[in-house]
Amino acid sequence: MNKLAKRAWFALALAGVLLLGMGVIVVRYFIDSPDWVTFQNSPHVYTDGVMNSGKIVDRGGTVVLDATNGKSYADSASLRRSMLHLLGDREGNITPFLLQEYGSELVGFDRINGTYSTGKREGQMALTVSADVQRTALAALDGRKGTVGVYNYKTGEILCAVSSPTYDPDDVPDVEGNPETYEGVYVNRFLHATYTPGSVFKLVTAAAALDEIPDIGSRTFTCEGSAVIGGETIQCNGVHGTLNFEEALAHSCNVVFGEIAAELGPKMLMRYAEQVGVTRRYSFDGTTTAAGSFDVSDAAESELAWAGIGQYTDQINPCQYMTYMGAIANGGSAAEPYLVKEVTYGDSVKYKASTSSTGRLLDSATAGRLADMMHNAVVNVYGEWNFAGLYAGGKSGTAENGGGKAANAVFAGFLQNSDYPLAFIVVVEEGGGGASVCTPILSQVLSACVVAMDAD
Repeated sequence: MNKLAKRAWFALALAGVLLLGMGVIVVRYFIDSPDWVTFQNSPHVYTDGVMNSGKIVDRGGTVVLDATNGKSYADSASLRRSMLHLLGDREGNITPFLLQEYGSELVGFDRINGTYSTGKREGQMALTVSADVQRTALAALDGRKGTVGVYNYKTGEILCAVSSPTYDPDDVPDVEGNPETYEGVYVNRFLHATYTPGSVFKLVTAAAALDEIPDIGSRTFTCEGSAVIGGETIQCNGVHGTLNFEEALAHSCNVVFGEIAAELGPKMLMRYAEQVGVTRRYSFDGTTTAAGSFDVSDAAESELAWAGIGQYTDQINPCQYMTYMGAIANGGSAAEPYLVKEVTYGDSVKYKASTSSTGRLLDSATAGRLADMMHNAVVNVYGEWNFAGLYAGGKSGTAENGGGKAANAVFAGFLQNSDYPLAFIVVVEEGGGGASVCTPILSQVLSACVVAMDAD
């Protein structure tokens, strides 16, 4: 009897282990099977390393990638170049994160039927970007390194996400043999790079000042071209004389913002940098943006002044900072950005984007005041004609690189228009002055965005 009992318990134990193992397999199947089926070596999905199902189209229906019979990019070489960092290349040097994220939906897969492609139906991914806007932005960069980003801060749709340098995936150049021309070509600068912001960071310092310095709106300041802060001379970009806070932002006065940064102190500035999202990462459509950084915990007073101006060790991610521009325009919060609008298989909708909020980044009154100040800068300094004739706010930046290199040109801002609620950012590496270099680019890109949105 004892021997039989031991055998029975042993059999029950084995059965329990078997059931447990089967349970783990079932759970993992339901969680991980979409990734398994789209694994690069899956013969049901890939032929010679190329996904064999699905099309990707822009917001207007233009095919930018056709994988129904091999991997065919768009007919236009300029469009192929402008979309490279979103769609990837053939060699895998640039990750096709959109295909990786929605591959199972494109090939026709569910957990019950497996891959059910019959050749009579096909998957299609509709992007939020516009092919015409992408081409316009890349042409406007004119071979210079940098990025252009535009998105709808009400919905989260990204209309433009161009990164340069780039290349034609159907005519791959000698990247290794031309390191200067193609430096960083495999990096999506809009999503995965960070930059010293220069004076666009004054929009963070300004937000803190509006909240934390009660009389900031009624103060007057004096700029004589430089000021000594913490024993170091802070040079300005001009001699501005007597000016108020709004004028200090419009003329990007380093003296005023250096003094304000020193008055606010390191803890306050770090709190606001975190609050508005400088150190935040956004995750969407199979990718996660780089996080910027702002750390003045050990900074001397002069270094704190430079940090508040947008130098020192400050770093911003273009996509993140563009989102902050949307929050300023939208009363303190904005939609989080995304690239994929919808994925269908035949008549079935497999994925549909929805709008998610950043949450409150700024008090609504602070956002409104800051938006008014940025619009004043456009009217009196940058020129309204550069912004498609629409109600715009903006801030330029000239970010020093050091090492004898020319400064990066940066411009960030928004349109406050019910038909075109757009936020934007432009970075031109070693471009020089932010306003003079970036506003002509924006003029072309925003005009193309208006046409694309009117066509929706």
